Amino acid sequence: MPDTLLPAALAVLAGISIVVQQALNANLRASLSSAAWSGFASYAVGLACMALLACALRDPLPPAGVASRIPWWGWSGGLFGALFIGLGILLVPRLGAATFLSLLVAGQMLGSVAFDHFGWLNLDRHPIDLPRLAGAVLLIGGVILIRR
Repeated sequence: MPDTLLPAALAVLAGISIVVQQALNANLRASLSSAAWSGFASYAVGLACMALLACALRDPLPPAGVASRIPWWGWSGGLFGALFIGLGILLVPRLGAATFLSLLVAGQMLGSVAFDHFGWLNLDRHPIDLPRLAGAVLLIGGVILIRR
């Protein structure tokens, strides 16, 4: 249990950071009167932070040949990140942070159970079993309760 305490706490902090990120992006949208420019600003700051992290860790640039061996879809993570950021900017003010994020977590749970079950995108397979199914159902029940 102690070996998992720090990673679990960090995961909770990552979840809290998503709430902060979405609230800040929604506020920036209101200030800029633009969902697109607030999303751009979010990614620009994130890009700068990742560049600083790479420099701080002294990670070398990958060789050019590595890029040619990565499948086209391997580069599309940023597209889904932009979808998440853009929808959060538009929907948090309309739905509220709790409803948006509870629906987001429900979608993540349903998607992750399916991706684990089928091993999509090179993930290790973890078949759906009764406890996982019950957890997903309970999570969806929580979403319904939060929305009320």
